[in-house]
Amino acid sequence: MLYRELGKTKEKVSILGFGSMRLPTKGSNDKIDTEEASKMLTYGLENGINIIDTAYPYHCESLDGDGNSERFIGEFLKENSYRDDVLVSTKSPCWLIEKKEDFDDYLDKQLKKLQTDYIDLYMLHSLTENDWKKVKELEVLDFLDDALSSGKINHVGFSAHTEIDYLIEIVDEYPKWEAVLTQMNYLDEYYQSGIMGLDYLKNLNIGTMIMEPLRGGRLVQNIPPEIQKMWNTAEVKRTPVEWALQYLWDREDVDCVLSGMSSLEQVKENIEIASRSYPNSISESDSELIREVARKYRSYRGNECSYCGYCMPCPHGVNIVDCFKEYNIGHMLNNPHGSALQYFTLIGENARADNCLDCGECDFICTQMLNIPEELEKVSEYFGLEFNHY
Repeated sequence: MLYRELGKTKEKVSILGFGSMRLPTKGSNDKIDTEEASKMLTYGLENGINIIDTAYPYHCESLDGDGNSERFIGEFLKENSYRDDVLVSTKSPCWLIEKKEDFDDYLDKQLKKLQTDYIDLYMLHSLTENDWKKVKELEVLDFLDDALSSGKINHVGFSAHTEIDYLIEIVDEYPKWEAVLTQMNYLDEYYQSGIMGLDYLKNLNIGTMIMEPLRGGRLVQNIPPEIQKMWNTAEVKRTPVEWALQYLWDREDVDCVLSGMSSLEQVKENIEIASRSYPNSISESDSELIREVARKYRSYRGNECSYCGYCMPCPHGVNIVDCFKEYNIGHMLNNPHGSALQYFTLIGENARADNCLDCGECDFICTQMLNIPEELEKVSEYFGLEFNHY
């Protein structure tokens, strides 16, 4: 296992981190299969992984609930005396914060769930523009200062599914950020903050952590025959999992890749790949092949939206561009369920496709000559009206 320094934290972290959002379950998302999950964590920690990432809502019945991932991890670490050997990262549920006292209340509750006196890395979870404005008004930066001073948390950061401009705005408002968790894989170089965000963070010596390296598993499951033929042309043969992970580990601006593993076999496979990973192992021909595969995936989009934004703002508040982005990604990966999580969590209820009234304001505006109301209706039919995709 290779280890890299996580930016300003100075912590040496394994290049593979254990994401605990997709632990094995029994029947429903909130019922973790603790026996199987314990085997997975034990194997991971005994074979070099030294960071576990969790969050307040992971493994709950609904997106806004009190999840069981933190409880399971706390119990596991206590029972097996691993706490001093592992870095624990968890996140404050910003969307649930209504008053400034809530920050401390949730932190204390999370410390109790994790059965620990301190959290190694505490992040503001999935910051959106509205959530960031709200928590700033509620003095979140003072809360972080106090939590650092008290020793309840050792390092601070945030996670975000946001565009590069907004990522920079958040970073620039607080000099104590030490790590940031963003989405990245070879298909998402220019999705959300992408490679530009990684470059900006690295220049500031802020630790870079990656989520969705396999796009919820869809870059390695049910590979289209055309894609597999392309992989087969490589001189160095790799599995789809290895292509996706090695692409990230080959980057100097990536410190740690979190993988939401859900079986012992996946843990073993990912650790085996990480154990023989080394920098600069992706050749120029490999890089070109990865780009070609990404282009092929993009050819499977649901429509030809170029995300130029000329159709915005919609007079009725529909976020046309983001609706089309998630719709197209769902089609590219043949995975409406995976994209539904992004669609329902990142796009506000009043900004989703079903709010289109076909008012005519966007007629003849689209540079790709799309009938936008018709396309938005397709988006609404594709995702449905509520998140029920667990």
